[in-house]
Amino acid sequence: MKTLGSFCRVLPLCLVLLAARAATAVAQSNEPERDEAGRQTLAGANERIARYRMGMLVVRVLDRRGRPVANARVNVEQTRHAFLFGTNIFRLDPRDTSPAQRTYQQRFAALFNYATLPFYWGAFERAEGRPDYARLEAMARWCAARGVTPKGHPLVWQEVYPRWAPNDPDVVVPLLRRRVNDLITRYRGLINVWDVINEANAAASFDNGVGRWVRRDGAAAVVRDALSWARAAGAGRDDETFVYNDYETGPRNVALLSELQARGSLPDVVGIQSHMHQGAWPLARVWETCETFARFGRPVHFTEVTVVSAEPRTSINYHGPPATDWPTTPAGEARQAEYVADLYTLLFSHPAVRAITWWDLSDEGAWLGAPAGLLRRDMTPKPAYERLLELVRRTWWTHASGQTGRAGDYQTRAFLGSYSITVVGASGRTRTVPAEVTRNGDGQNVVTVRL
Repeated sequence: MKTLGSFCRVLPLCLVLLAARAATAVAQSNEPERDEAGRQTLAGANERIARYRMGMLVVRVLDRRGRPVANARVNVEQTRHAFLFGTNIFRLDPRDTSPAQRTYQQRFAALFNYATLPFYWGAFERAEGRPDYARLEAMARWCAARGVTPKGHPLVWQEVYPRWAPNDPDVVVPLLRRRVNDLITRYRGLINVWDVINEANAAASFDNGVGRWVRRDGAAAVVRDALSWARAAGAGRDDETFVYNDYETGPRNVALLSELQARGSLPDVVGIQSHMHQGAWPLARVWETCETFARFGRPVHFTEVTVVSAEPRTSINYHGPPATDWPTTPAGEARQAEYVADLYTLLFSHPAVRAITWWDLSDEGAWLGAPAGLLRRDMTPKPAYERLLELVRRTWWTHASGQTGRAGDYQTRAFLGSYSITVVGASGRTRTVPAEVTRNGDGQNVVTVRL
């Protein structure tokens, strides 16, 4: 397959470094994915989706004198979800016009409204003082042109550490603070969501500047400091969102967040990774994870979701090169599709969850060499991609039409998000207006259209 642009020339290095995860990573359960508790939880999902992900839309049609217009035709067309459905787009190269790259872009844009962009320090700034601003700006502008929300990932992390960066925390901490401030201010208005710090719970096992910083000050203090830098750079803007991201779903992460809460330093979003290379999580565990982290009163993002389309592996070499002998299989693709539909339905139904990010879009270049993509290496869609497309853009998507009544109103239940509303009066006079459906206080979203 043709190389997909300049990023792919550094991607193998990133993948090897990304694989160097702590050996204490939480092992995945081999229990049945649909245990009885999971079945019961999933059984109420559609009711919860209707309650938490929909609102009442009222289109009120008036004439020029402010009088109600009856029998006007109304068409309601959703244009974007409020919920963030995403994936990383590490293989995006807007300059590449190859068929594979065009297909990659088309498949992404057809399904997703949220994208994770790679700001790994050691790849972004391979030579000191020479960060790759232009490539990441091009990726972010590609997203903006398509109504996609980009997220920068990550600003502070102990992995993908630059070879030139010092190991003395007294020296590296000012460099990291400058990096956080520089990136947030430079990309303001283009990238407003950031994974500020990644996996601090595991950092102490790394012998570099970040690892030594965590050993010296403690994980909670390091997370607090990084978030404080981000907030200072954000200058209190409401449109900036700062995430703490971790694969720890047990007591260590609960303790870290509890300490941050006690200090008044919680992140804006709690990011939960769910890499299931070793087996899909039982649905009851998924729900329990949502409940555990929802208690902190912050939105929960599932930031890195992996479900393989082959047999899971009980042993993963996080410190070695990507696997070359782990191909997707028809049976694995069928299992992946079934589980993914259940997983997304369950997560979409939990009121605290606001985003789900898949990891990676394609098997080509996927982390660990796993068959983790929604697309195969040749960019053809797996059944899981088709199932998600059906859910996200059809089942959970509003397209409605009808006529206004005597009071000039047309109303319908609609999924939260952005809309285009077209009204046609009896004379043929037509108006099209944008609208937003949100969960507001009285439960109604009233859009007034004057003909």
